[in-house]
Amino acid sequence: MEIPKALLDRLKRNEEIARKFNEIEISILSILDFHNFFDRLLAEISDKFFIPHIWVAIISEGRLARHLEDNHDSRELPASMVNVPQQTFSSIVSTPKPLLANTGLSAYNQIIPHPMDQDIGSIAIAPISLDGEIVGSINQADPDPKRFEPGIDTSLLEQLALKVSLCLSNVTAHEQLKFLAFHDPLTGLLNRGVMKRVLEREFSRAKRYGTDLSLIFLDLDDFKTINDTAGHDIGDQILCLVARALTYQKRDSDIVARFAGDEFIVILPSSNTSHAEKYIHRVQHYLETTPLNDGKKDHFIRLSHGISNILDADIKETSDMVKIADKRMYQVKSIKKGLTRPKSLSI
Repeated sequence: MEIPKALLDRLKRNEEIARKFNEIEISILSILDFHNFFDRLLAEISDKFFIPHIWVAIISEGRLARHLEDNHDSRELPASMVNVPQQTFSSIVSTPKPLLANTGLSAYNQIIPHPMDQDIGSIAIAPISLDGEIVGSINQADPDPKRFEPGIDTSLLEQLALKVSLCLSNVTAHEQLKFLAFHDPLTGLLNRGVMKRVLEREFSRAKRYGTDLSLIFLDLDDFKTINDTAGHDIGDQILCLVARALTYQKRDSDIVARFAGDEFIVILPSSNTSHAEKYIHRVQHYLETTPLNDGKKDHFIRLSHGISNILDADIKETSDMVKIADKRMYQVKSIKKGLTRPKSLSI
């Protein structure tokens, strides 16, 4: 029985598409960081299939977005990546299966980077997942309305999305290991070892160019009490809240690290003591107006701090900056112990 030519042609096209998908998979398998992974993936799809528009939509509240944020890759997303709120994404993509459309395309504008949305006749949206959770989609678009016409077989596109999801799990695992090597696992701040290396770098730079450098050593008042009375889970939440406050109030050039327990260090390049004081006052105001509520009461967080500056008389190396700031912090704590705090404060 002779096989119809149309069927042979279709089989041949599918075989060619499968081969290209396999080449894409091989190309991205060895990549273990997010941005290079997506850059290579999108470039390979675009080149092999002559796709004029291709991009990734990332659910802003999803695990992928959080991992990108942890790795500081989401601050300036390239044009090929766009953040989409969960509710918006779910209203557009209601199934884990690939979606094709060539009519009513304005409904998809919220996941299409501008001005790409001005040149689209049809679109293909393939959801991608991370360990079972849908975290976004790979999206392709073409001016030709027939390129991604509904009804076209999407099984190969579904296979590609599955392979991308599996590779993404590998990338995520590698990035998490890399992140934990440099960051505190609870707060996400730089850890003590990295802080020391950063301080060495900034100290050398300040000495070389004659610029200013300040360091703040701080810890929480009566943190042991809160752990003993409210529990360590609340204590961990408080540490994370302090970490967020320190991060929100800093400049891009400032470095925040968790030193040990409830002790934190902030390195402020090109800053004198007055600038450091203003920074820590902003942090304290944030904490005073943003208590942690445990469902029963508000916990108001109070800090004690000490500041050292590279121009201080006794500073000859980086360890001196830490020791002097630490000593000044404990002087402040000693003074506080003789004062009566308002009863409303838990810390």
